[in-house]
Amino acid sequence: MRKGDCFLNINDNVVILAGGQGKRMKTDKPKVLLNVLGEPMLEWVIRACEDAGLSQMCIVKGYKAEKIDEYLGGRYQTVLQSERLGTGHAVMQAIPFLEEKRGGNTLILCGDAPFIDKDTISGALALHKEKGCAVTVVTSVIDDPTGYGRVVRNDNGISGIVEHKDCTPQQLEIREINSGCYWFDTAALLSVLGEITPNNAQGEYYLTDCVELLLKKGLRADAFVSQNPNVSLGANDRAGLLRLNDIARMEIINRHLDNGVEFDCLDGVIIGRDVEIGGAAYIKSGCRLLGKTKVGSDSVIGPNTVLINTSVGESVTLNNVYATDSVVENGAEIGPWVQLRPNSHVKAHAKIGDFVEIKNSTIGERTAVAHLTYVGDSDVGNNVNFGCGCVTVNFDGENKFRTKIGDNAFIGCNTNLVSPVSIGDCAYTAAGSTITGDVPAGALAIERGHTVIKDGYAFKKLAKRNEKFAKLEKEQKESKK
Repeated sequence: MRKGDCFLNINDNVVILAGGQGKRMKTDKPKVLLNVLGEPMLEWVIRACEDAGLSQMCIVKGYKAEKIDEYLGGRYQTVLQSERLGTGHAVMQAIPFLEEKRGGNTLILCGDAPFIDKDTISGALALHKEKGCAVTVVTSVIDDPTGYGRVVRNDNGISGIVEHKDCTPQQLEIREINSGCYWFDTAALLSVLGEITPNNAQGEYYLTDCVELLLKKGLRADAFVSQNPNVSLGANDRAGLLRLNDIARMEIINRHLDNGVEFDCLDGVIIGRDVEIGGAAYIKSGCRLLGKTKVGSDSVIGPNTVLINTSVGESVTLNNVYATDSVVENGAEIGPWVQLRPNSHVKAHAKIGDFVEIKNSTIGERTAVAHLTYVGDSDVGNNVNFGCGCVTVNFDGENKFRTKIGDNAFIGCNTNLVSPVSIGDCAYTAAGSTITGDVPAGALAIERGHTVIKDGYAFKKLAKRNEKFAKLEKEQKESKK
């Protein structure tokens, strides 16, 4: 329980149903590990619980269970549903987990309904406790309830939930649907789990039957109508998954629009839910901003730029840039066709031009790396100029070494800096040099091989080539006769 979540008690917990295969997805992954904006649906559900202050979770796994364990990495307890016999059967697998928490309340969620949110979770729990309910169902009112269980209300809350396949014609007219999310009094849930039976059209154990059983015991059941219109949305096929992505994408973009971010075209634009963008930033088409990326105000991003866990300052221009786990300071200009690999730090007002790759390096303030250059494992000072075609040669086949370049240095075209090597402040390297030793401050380093001239070599090669072509031409002519 987090500070401020005073409505939670120490035994309140979550069971997430994550055993589905999703055959129509045509994948060997568990359905809950399919992505919405680059994150598994299961992670969206877990995050909502964490945001609501819930930390005791049990994930019920089934299809490809080992992949669920691999993804979670031990963060939360899991149990196996070896046969998928319905939602009630899935919760039965968590009985040992629930027995330890009899004094609390249990939230049941579907791992493939990613838009559950902390406000819905908290609001439903508040109603649940206020009314003294044995069960509180989270519901949603939608225009087309086809395929969803209908919530039947009465004067004292609800009288039951009827699965779509078991509805009467009158019940099919109900638009309030079961979202698949419930708060149960844990002890009450345990008292009826063993009583549900598979006497229905699907031959499965429905968790919804627990509601009817609790009502028969004279206990109260109620429903909390979520204000989130997407709380019940899931996906049964790839088209449905695409719809979830579109909904999430536009919800996030609209939030940034409200904060003053400019978009001229949304084609190919994807922004992760944890991304922060300053006001008056301009995001062009084809951009993907993911992970913990931050973009400062007045920056221009794109077109066709990918930023993953990258911090971008104010008034930065990034054109056709791919950056991962990097930092770009205020006023830098980068692109087009630049890659910033992890641990790259481009300082203020630096300029990185076309076909440049930076890796695990610091590029100093106002330094220019114009084009066709690789800078890896290097510490580059301020106001340095790189000519075309330079390389820091950082790997000898077994180990990587660093290069250090001082302030105001000038690296001539086609220079190879064979690390470990240090170039002093204001030092120059001559074009075409392969520098294998340190260069002192203010010096010019020229390190080139001796030119060897072989007279007539090219003419001999040309004559042989012409003779070969003449022979081939003759053979082709004879073959046509």
